[in-house]
Amino acid sequence: MHAPIDTQTADFIHRLPKTETHLHIEGALPYQLLQKLNPEKFSQPQRCWAPDFKWQCFEDFEAHLIEHAMHWFTSPERYHEAAKVIFAGHLDQNVRYVETSFHAGMIQFLGIPGPEIVQAIQSAVPAGLEVRVFMGMARNSYNEVLAPVLEECVTWEGLSGIDLHGVEYLPLEAWTSKLWSKARAHGLVTKAHAGEFGPAGHVREALEVLGVQRIQHGVRAIEDNSVIELAIQNDVTFDLCPISNVKLDVVDELKTHPIRQFFDRGLRCTLSTDDPFSFGNTVEDEYAALSAGLEFTHAELKQIAQNGFEVALVDERTRQGWLAEVAAT
Repeated sequence: MHAPIDTQTADFIHRLPKTETHLHIEGALPYQLLQKLNPEKFSQPQRCWAPDFKWQCFEDFEAHLIEHAMHWFTSPERYHEAAKVIFAGHLDQNVRYVETSFHAGMIQFLGIPGPEIVQAIQSAVPAGLEVRVFMGMARNSYNEVLAPVLEECVTWEGLSGIDLHGVEYLPLEAWTSKLWSKARAHGLVTKAHAGEFGPAGHVREALEVLGVQRIQHGVRAIEDNSVIELAIQNDVTFDLCPISNVKLDVVDELKTHPIRQFFDRGLRCTLSTDDPFSFGNTVEDEYAALSAGLEFTHAELKQIAQNGFEVALVDERTRQGWLAEVAAT
């Protein structure tokens, strides 16, 4: 996918305090847990981890991910066990802060109460890492089963926010903007996946209709200069995942990824893995990709890390401590 980086850059990336602000917990399922569950079935590494692998379409990617996630995520205890392994991996990469989401559909499919999923994830957080949990929902999630759950979730203890997930070809339904406003009124942070497969107009819609300050992906905003300007003027953050975008063919190759243009124009960007189960990537891989594939300097990588800490949902003293560490790296 990109040229190897030199040892000096690899060491710098490892030492740099980092964040991960766009991570689906089901999509981060540690493969070794499936191997432990069924050694024979999951004995071989996944083909989708190959650097040159591309998914045929989003639906293929999603079907593969759901099939495997349903093997593992069958109880709050399983969420806890997976989260422990995931978060240990973050600590190994000097990641200090994580925002992760679980999908509301799992509540419907498995009958696990949402507050128990939140608690299971939060109780797995190790010392040295701060984690904030979001619940994601699809554009058509407001059904007979989930509607009461979605309305109630804004009061759940330990839930930091909500996110709009899934395919973008579905229209934005009226309940969404109402729920997003309700969530903010309860002190939650709101996000939306937009501009991944959908057009720049979906990013504008997320900003103007849903009122979000955090866009997940937003890659296709590059197609409309006015959308980029709107995001910059409103101090919006794009939580980007370049390796995901290449493997899902959102962009053809890394060197054409718009993160370079976004960054150069002053749009705040962060760096995350999205669904490492399906892409075989780590946070450090994402930084290495920017270095080798888009010629980001060490100073620019520090700015990317700083961006993540700037939007972290922590007290100001904690934030300033992290920013000082980034500056000293």
